Amino acid sequence: MKLFQQLLVAPAALGLLAPLAVDANRSANAAELNINGVSDYAATGEQVTSISQFSDVYPTDWAYQALSNLIERYGCVAGYPNGTYRGNRAMTRYEAAALLNACLDRITEVTDELKRLMKEFEKELAILKGRVDGLEARVGELEATQFSTTTKLKGKTTFVMGATTAGGNNGYKYYGTKLRDKTAFDKKGKKGGADAYNRNYGAFTFNYDQRLVFDTSFTGKDKLRVRLRTGNFTKGLNAFSGSGVNLAALDVATDSGVAGSNRIANNVKLDRLYYKFPIGKEFTAFVGAEARNTEALAIWPSVYNKGGAKILDWTALMGTSGVYNKETGQLIGAYWKQKVKKGENAWSVSANYVADSGNGNSSNAREGGFMTDNSEASFLAQLGYGGSRWGAAFAYRYGQCDSGNGLRRGTEFAKNNSWNNNCVFENANGVDKRQDSSSNSYALNAYWQPEEAGWIPSVSLGWALNTVSADNLVEETPTESQSWMVGLKWDDVFLKGNDMGFAVGQPTFATSLKNCTKASKKAGTCNETPFDGNYVFEWYYNFQVTDNIAITPAVFYLSRPMGQYTSNLAKNGGGYDGQFNVFGGLVQTTFKF
Repeated sequence: MKLFQQLLVAPAALGLLAPLAVDANRSANAAELNINGVSDYAATGEQVTSISQFSDVYPTDWAYQALSNLIERYGCVAGYPNGTYRGNRAMTRYEAAALLNACLDRITEVTDELKRLMKEFEKELAILKGRVDGLEARVGELEATQFSTTTKLKGKTTFVMGATTAGGNNGYKYYGTKLRDKTAFDKKGKKGGADAYNRNYGAFTFNYDQRLVFDTSFTGKDKLRVRLRTGNFTKGLNAFSGSGVNLAALDVATDSGVAGSNRIANNVKLDRLYYKFPIGKEFTAFVGAEARNTEALAIWPSVYNKGGAKILDWTALMGTSGVYNKETGQLIGAYWKQKVKKGENAWSVSANYVADSGNGNSSNAREGGFMTDNSEASFLAQLGYGGSRWGAAFAYRYGQCDSGNGLRRGTEFAKNNSWNNNCVFENANGVDKRQDSSSNSYALNAYWQPEEAGWIPSVSLGWALNTVSADNLVEETPTESQSWMVGLKWDDVFLKGNDMGFAVGQPTFATSLKNCTKASKKAGTCNETPFDGNYVFEWYYNFQVTDNIAITPAVFYLSRPMGQYTSNLAKNGGGYDGQFNVFGGLVQTTFKF
């Protein structure tokens, strides 16, 4: 008998022979051949289909499961005419032979059917075998070449080719305090305006951003992230890094140049290092030596860039950059998120503290430290409620003086930190003194998206209010500012996987100024009413070439990026009819691996 048949017969034989060992007395009687009993058993031929047909077999019997398997799998067990099995009766060799023969007949039928099926699907089985062998070889190769069993490597390469151009007036005239109002584009400081901007920042450029991310998990639920980054968007030289006007900065722009030699790029820097781990089922904690406040949140209350592309830094921050200012440094934080089914709306609460990079790791108590008055830190808190279709969040950020990125993006007038939220000011004696200054920012963001892609786009909204206070604010200082944005995104435009986005809004602009003195009013050197209005427009089309390659043409327009400083460009040399705008166009290509 072949091995395969032996394996099939084994349970049958054990089930049949089990009654032989019931007890010694009954075994002794097995020697007495009962010809009539054998004849009765062999003559019945009444095969049963369920063990419940035996009136004398109960679930508590020790061989109940073995007998049930023989009936259900092989159908080779017969009973006596009166519907009994008589499991406690001694079994003769003739009875065993009869039952074994019946089971072997059934096993033969099964094996014949298997042979027929194997022959019929011989080609398919050969293909499957080849695939399994190939998979085994590939798994073996991966195991031999993997650098870690706990770490995954992800990469993202971005190429940006494009340029900006300015339009408007060319004249430039100072008035008031030069430190406050000097926003010329001419490096010699003699002339400003559109021509000066185009001369210094109007060339066509080819830039890149490269990121390598190492994600390590020790439990399957935690994550240790290490990110290396490099790029050649050199600050002070490249328009897309925010040089000239900060609102032209792209989300991917990074400058990895060495301090003191800003023309030398291509240096690799560690720009993320944090550990994220769960506490229970609904809490998550963050600890980072180099981490960002916007990445330590339970939800991101916008879908404008989700699945699409990120172009301008300001639109990528939902138009509320005063709150979500990408403060990066030494971070501690946590969030709670309600446990619900995937896609359903859930409540969440997030909070984190970030000491500005360069301060939180300094031991000089007068200039740095972690959680000190000189940490130049940001505290961000967010209350959110959202799911896959819609959601909303209210957020608050407190910033210490000189808190890193501060309001991050806005008009040159509203964002000028040299007067806005500076820790150090020059007193009447010409001596630098440290002052107590801070900013408070509030944001409301919401989003909605349709169930299916079509003509109706997703909608993302954002509005923010910022206030600034300090011991010594100069005249005409913006003490209050606002911003707002509307982002529309269409999914699967022309082809499945391609997205189109359009955004419009007003980046941070001054809405209230510190009161002027009577003397400055009379001299005409201070204005109580802000003239800081401006608009940003952005359009992009994200063409998904493959799962790993995307090409995104984009254009943007900044109507008045200098804000109130634009008045300095007025032809009459002091009015508010100056004109200055910036138009940008680019092609962004992204490779992911």
